Parts: sequence; structure tokens; C-alpha cells
Amino acid sequence: MKFTPDDPLIWSIRTFIYEHFVATTEAPTVLIIADRFALTVDEATAVLTALHEQHALFLEAERPVIRIANPFSAVPTDFVTEVAGKRYWANCAWDSLGIIVATGARSASVDAHCTGDDQPLRVVVANGEVVDNGALAHVLVPFRHWYDDMVFT
Repeated sequence: MKFTPDDPLIWSIRTFIYEHFVATTEAPTVLIIADRFALTVDEATAVLTALHEQHALFLEAERPVIRIANPFSAVPTDFVTEVAGKRYWANCAWDSLGIIVATGARSASVDAHCTGDDQPLRVVVANGEVVDNGALAHVLVPFRHWYDDMVFT
């Protein structure tokens, strides 16, 4: 079975994936998706593949396992965003702030490290504003090349 970008089911499932990340800090498995939407595992896998092909999420190589649903990472990273006692992995500094927006939080913190000297770095968001600590984020790879190697990016 192949799903096309105009199939509303794939976008409903994408919304569910984000809701699941926000609620649990984890990506749903193909089995969870299949169960939630009364699909077979093959159908759920086809939906994930369609979303991957649309760059709406990023799957592990050769497996129907969600690795990235920007701004969320399903695997541990060096960027940890804490919101209301929940700890989410982000793919980069930019995505760390994206998690705060995606969760609707007005207060949160991000723990990372400076790539220049490997020192710990904490960014705090209070009342919807980043508290200036003088830190700068550098986006090494231009957006047009992010999907060339999403794991590196």
C-alpha cells in the first residue's frame, strides 16, 4: 500500500505523532500507530514511509522507526529541553527552542554544551522570553542541505 501526500490520514497520523511526543517525550512505535488508527503494521509502515518521503519526519535507515519529528528527537542528543518536569531531546539548539513552542510552554530550560570549548550551557526561557546569557547558536548546515544527512545536521 502506498499513501500519497493528499491523503488526509497521513497528516492525522503526523498530528498524533506530535501529540504523542508532547505527552510522553517519546516517538510512538509503528505498533502504537497501527493500533490507534486501526491499521495493519504494513499500512502504518506505509504511512511513516510517506511522511518520511515528504520530509514531515525522518525514519531510521531501513526500519520504520521514527528518529526525528522536528523539533523532537527520538534518540538521545546533546540538546535537552526541560518543560514542566519533562525532558525532551532536540536535534539542535534551534529545535530546543522549537520544543518549547511545540509544547506551548512559557517557561523552560535547555541544557547543551558549547561546541567551541565543550563547557555546559544552559538557556532559560521565562514568561515566553529567552533570558539573555550572551550565548549564540550557530547553524552549521544551510537549511537547503538539512535532508542531505539529517542525522549529521
